[in-house]
Amino acid sequence: MPRILWINPIATADYDRALQEWIDTAKRPETEVDVVSLARGTRHTEYQFYETLVMPDILHRLKRAEKDGYAAAVLGCFYDPGLRVAREITDRMVVAAPAEASMLIAAALGHRFSILVGRRKWIPRMHENVVNYGLEKRLASFESVDLGVEDFQKDTQETERRLTEAARRAIEEKLAEVIILGCGLQYGFYEVLQKKLGVPVIDVVLAALKHAELGIELRQRFGWGHSKRYDYESPPTAEIKAWKLAEQFPEMKGLWT
Repeated sequence: MPRILWINPIATADYDRALQEWIDTAKRPETEVDVVSLARGTRHTEYQFYETLVMPDILHRLKRAEKDGYAAAVLGCFYDPGLRVAREITDRMVVAAPAEASMLIAAALGHRFSILVGRRKWIPRMHENVVNYGLEKRLASFESVDLGVEDFQKDTQETERRLTEAARRAIEEKLAEVIILGCGLQYGFYEVLQKKLGVPVIDVVLAALKHAELGIELRQRFGWGHSKRYDYESPPTAEIKAWKLAEQFPEMKGLWT
């Protein structure tokens, strides 16, 4: 039974149960998914400072998951925090993230996609990912709904109204053919929006889950995993030991052996 660890990069378990239930509605019967949050940090990662603060704990938790036998991990934030580093420090485990997964799926479903963000503050950071993933020409627009991360699930009717309005603007004015709900806490809205809009609407939680499941199958059946040739080449264990990094950073103890 393949196991996937979903890491919420926040220091609250307030959303773990709801996300676990949402993921369980869509996962393959043979897949086991564990949703966890961090022991310390912030309640969201809207700011780059917050993202930087929690990055070491994300990476150490992910590395430990590989040692514990997980087949895949998902970095559960649309910023895809530490995705390239995560693939660098793991050897066998599939690592997926919402933005990359959603954009790759969206690019296969339509000529251009729009991303619905909570606040304009998010756009520069998210645009960096679009560029890094080589999909800038497929991006129709970013559309803000003026909601923070913790606002999406407070008044779902108001959230649905704002998302619908922003998506229609993207479709009619920016010629978007696919809509991406650009935050994990926008989960649960894609079906009603699809019915209203008549275009694919990507739930990024489900996209990341399916990307992880596909990655597991590709690795197990065909041996297709993250290439370790150049960008994802792992740091030498001998070097880590010689520098006594585990002694300097206790969180690393037992992770590189």
